[in-house]
Amino acid sequence: MKFDKSLLRTVLFSLGVVAFVIGVYQTIVEKDLGRNYWIFMISLACWLPLNYWRQQEARRAKELEVAKQVAELNKPAKKNKKRR
Repeated sequence: MKFDKSLLRTVLFSLGVVAFVIGVYQTIVEKDLGRNYWIFMISLACWLPLNYWRQQEARRAKELEVAKQVAELNKPAKKNKKRR
């Protein structure tokens, strides 16, 4: 069975959003951010891997683009043979 990374991303994002909304609600109801700080940290802990993975993908895409450009520049030049 292959691991579905997109499912993990969806679950982490959803959990982060839900934790953030619950944290905001609890902070408004209790009027105390300090007691609900841990809820916001759960939200942050869910979003940090997502940002890290996005940066890795962007870096890989850039590396592939640069590699293609280098390969294009390193192609041997075509010789123009003129027929007379």
